Amino acid sequence: MIDFTHTVLAWYATNKRDLPWRHTHDPYQIWLSEIILQQTRIQQGWSYWERFVERFPTVQVLAEASEDEVLRLWQGLGYYSRARNLHYAAKQIAKLGHFPDTIDEIKSLKGVGDYTAAAIGSMAFHLPVAVVDGNVYRVLARYYGIDTPINSSEGKKLFQELAQSLLPPSKAADFNQAMMDFGAIQCSPASPQCSSCPLMEGCEAFRSGIVSLFPVKLRTIKIKTRHFHYYYIRFQSQVAMRRRSEGDIWQGLWEPYLEEENENGWLLNHLKDQGLAFSMNTLRTNVKHILTHRIIMADFTLVDTNKKPSLPDEYIWIQEKDIQDYAVPRLVEMLFESVNHQ
Repeated sequence: MIDFTHTVLAWYATNKRDLPWRHTHDPYQIWLSEIILQQTRIQQGWSYWERFVERFPTVQVLAEASEDEVLRLWQGLGYYSRARNLHYAAKQIAKLGHFPDTIDEIKSLKGVGDYTAAAIGSMAFHLPVAVVDGNVYRVLARYYGIDTPINSSEGKKLFQELAQSLLPPSKAADFNQAMMDFGAIQCSPASPQCSSCPLMEGCEAFRSGIVSLFPVKLRTIKIKTRHFHYYYIRFQSQVAMRRRSEGDIWQGLWEPYLEEENENGWLLNHLKDQGLAFSMNTLRTNVKHILTHRIIMADFTLVDTNKKPSLPDEYIWIQEKDIQDYAVPRLVEMLFESVNHQ
C-alpha cells in the first residue's frame, strides 16, 4: 500500500521548484509571494515579487507608501483588489508592530483567507496547518476518487480535513509546498503525467480511467458582457482622465473618458453643443478583454480638440508625458499603445 505522505515528500525532494521565497523564513516576503501568486502564474508573478521586495524591502516601507505607488507597481497583474488589500494589511502589521504569528492573527489581515494563512503559517512559523489550493484539491480528488464538489461547503470541509490528516506536523512547510508542486507539475489540470506518477498504483481516478473528470466543481459563475467605448480626449498635450470609483472593476485605477453601452453618443453631442472644433480617429474596435466574471468588448477613439471641453467633475486633465505615473488596467494600456502607434 502506498504511503501518500511519504511518497509526495520523496517526489518533492527531487522535483521541487527553486523559488526565491522558499529560501527565506521572512513572513513578509512569504506573504508577499502568496498575495502576488493568487490568480497569477509563477512565471509572471516572480518578477513582480522581486520588484516589490526591492522597492518595499520591509512591511513598514510598504505601509508608508501611497496607494497610487502600490497600484503602479502592481500594474499588469490584474485583480487589483489584491494590491489594495496588500497595502491595507501592511498598515495593519505596521500598527501591530510585528508580523502576526498565529493562524487566527494572520487571517485577520485584509485579503488573507484560510489557504494563505496556512501557507504563511507553515512556511514562516512552522505551524502544522495544511494548505488547500487548486493543486491540492486536484491531487486529493483524483487520488481518492472524491466527487464532492470542491466549491461546496461540504467539499471544502472534507478536503481540508483530509489534507490536515495527511500533514506530518514536523514537516508542514515541506509537505504543503510538495502538494502544490506535485499538483502543478505531476498532476496538472490538462496533461497530468500519470505514466510516471509515483502515486499511480493507488490513484482511484487513474485506475478507473476518469482522471479528467476530477476535481468536480459546481457551476456558479455567470459571465456578463459589457461594452466600453474609450475616448482619448487630447488638448495641447493634455489628456482627460479619471480614477475609477468603488463598487466596480478596477477600483482606484485611472482611465480616459469612458462611455458604456447605455451612454453611447453623449460625448459627440456634448462637443458639438460646446461649439468646439475637434477630430475623431477610430483606433481599434471590438477589442475583447476577458476578466473572471465578465467579458469587455471595447472601442478606442482618439479625440483632438481646439479648446479644452467641459467634462463631468470626476475627470481631470493631465500631461501626456506624465501618463505613466498613473496606474491603469491592462485594457487602458492597450488604448495607450494604440495612440502611440497611430
